[in-house]
Formats: sequence, C-alpha cells, structure tokens
Amino acid sequence: MGPFSLQKWQASLSNVPMLIEGLGVTLIVSVTGLALAMIIGVVFGVLSSSHWKVARFFARIYVEFFQNTPLLIQVFLLYNALPLIAPKAVIPVTVIGIMGVGFYHGAYIAEVVRAGIQSIHHGQIEAALSQGFSYIQAMRHVIIPQALRVVLPPLTNQAVVLIKNTSILAVIAGGDLMYRGDSYAGNAGNYGPTYIVVGLLYFALCFPLAVLTKKLEDRAEVHGNA
Repeated sequence: MGPFSLQKWQASLSNVPMLIEGLGVTLIVSVTGLALAMIIGVVFGVLSSSHWKVARFFARIYVEFFQNTPLLIQVFLLYNALPLIAPKAVIPVTVIGIMGVGFYHGAYIAEVVRAGIQSIHHGQIEAALSQGFSYIQAMRHVIIPQALRVVLPPLTNQAVVLIKNTSILAVIAGGDLMYRGDSYAGNAGNYGPTYIVVGLLYFALCFPLAVLTKKLEDRAEVHGNA
C-alpha cells in the first residue's frame, strides 16, 4: 500500500472530526496568544522609543532574548520551569502554549510598534508635551493612533506567523491541530494524507489573513504616495 493510497486517504478523512477538535484548540491559543503578544508588544514598543534609558535598556533585553532564542527552547523552559516556580499550581499545557507564543511574538510586535512610533515626526510629540500632555498621554492620544496605519500590515503578518507557530504545542502534547494530526499519523502509520489535511486546515486559517495583509499594505502604500 503506497503512502498516498486510496485506503489511507479514506482513513485520514474519517478522522477529520478529531482534527477539527484540534483546530479549535489552535484557534483558542492563536487568539489569546495574539492578545497577550499585542499587550506585551505595545508596552515594550513604547518603552523602546521612550526617553528613559533604563526603560529602553530593559525593553532591548526582552526583545533580543526572545528574538534570538528558538521558540522551541522557550516553550520547553516554560513547560519545565513553571512547575518548579509554582509546584502546587496545575498549569494546563494550553496556557503554557499561550504564554510561549505570546512572549515570543510580543518581542516581534514590540519592534513593529517601535518602528511605527519612530516613523511619526518627533515634532509631534514635542508639540503634545508642550500642550501639557504627559508622555503616556501624548503616546495614547497623538502618536499611537497615527502609527497604527503604519503598523497594521506587519501586525497582521505577525498574526499569520503566530498561528503557524502554535504547532509548537505538539511537542508538549498540547492537543492542538498539529498534535492531533501527528499522533494519529504516528499511530496509524498514515503520514502523507494526514499531514496534507492538517496543512490545508492551517492554510484555511492563514490565507484570509495573508490576503488582508496584502490589502493593508496596498492601502498604506496608496496613502503614503498621496
């Protein structure tokens, strides 16, 4: 029986409901992980572009650590370190996965936010400060709303990458789409059709966001040339 025989396709397709359950876990981890990454990214992005050297220093350490170490190692560290830090707490692997992708992509989003803030003319924040705004108020009401138009395309791209990176949960038995597919493929020896179906499900999640990214980039280019 070949790796892509009709029988193997039939067996793989009969397990689609099980894969859909894993897809639900992937969606939950993606949405909550992205929300966590956005919070971290905005905080460290603002700190990275602040006037305070200490804030910029700590933001730089965070960004460099998470950008320059593999996500796999970060998730393994969380998986093994959290039970030592809180031995009585029962932390679901889904939560560890959310923290893993959230911390990791938070560093990349921080760089996107920093670049967006720095694309706004420095005179605008000086004008806001001269009008009595605090630094935080100037960021919230003047700079960040303008920077949003610049950072939206790369942020959407980060969402696509984050969805694909949730597959890292498979190494800690996270119950996600990749874990379900990998477990079934290993047990049944049915790798080819199973991985194709899993890949198509990831594609169904990521492709609409990729199209949105392209539209946002085109719109930003039009506004930039206007």
